[in-house]
Amino acid sequence: MTVAATIDGGDRSLLLLADHAGAGVPDGIAIPPHLLTLHVGVDLGTDALTRALAERLDAPAILGTVSRLVIDLHRESDHPGLIPVVSDGHAIPGNVGADRVDHIARFHAPYHRVIRAAVRRDRPRLIVAIHSFTPRLETGGGPRPWEAGILYGRDDRAARPALAFLREQAIVTGDNEPYSGRRLNATLNRHAVAQGIASLSVEVRNDLIADAAGVARWCDLLARMVARVRNSLALEGGLAT
Repeated sequence: MTVAATIDGGDRSLLLLADHAGAGVPDGIAIPPHLLTLHVGVDLGTDALTRALAERLDAPAILGTVSRLVIDLHRESDHPGLIPVVSDGHAIPGNVGADRVDHIARFHAPYHRVIRAAVRRDRPRLIVAIHSFTPRLETGGGPRPWEAGILYGRDDRAARPALAFLREQAIVTGDNEPYSGRRLNATLNRHAVAQGIASLSVEVRNDLIADAAGVARWCDLLARMVARVRNSLALEGGLAT
């Protein structure tokens, strides 16, 4: 199966990524089908949101098509959770004893080659990764109060204006919440930070993008957020031509 869906765009100074947009399971791999409709199997709403945002911004996008329960495209290839055997309390027995080398060669490495080729070809000045999160984990921890989160690692050039913009819009926004980009930022570390390209990950609570109206609202918000980030980077010299 194809590991990445690509969208062409006229503005190649921006690249959108959605590692967990798909819920595909290749033949011969046993994943319980009901898990593919849950947050453990796919970042719910991100396929529609990323496609809408790419159209709105006329930007290229790369979307992962393989379920995160087959292999997590957003983890390093040596990460212990790369091929999960349990996710938020759900057992994935088909992954016990999975051929790690085979999975990396068939799914993980080809996906990242697609991103690497796009970055080398276009040299985008900003990379934005789109993710979603569940309002409450099934294994506990209580409700998550955020509507969105901005995740980033050591490079916060893009994150700071993004956080400021969303908070100005009265969006309850987590700073490296519900996950820390300092601990898990594999795709952007590889394809953005290591290349000196400004970047950030956006996490949207998945119940807010569960229908067309929600996707349209968040597409508008994120399009304006990206414009703010690009203006800020330009003023700082981060988008020099």
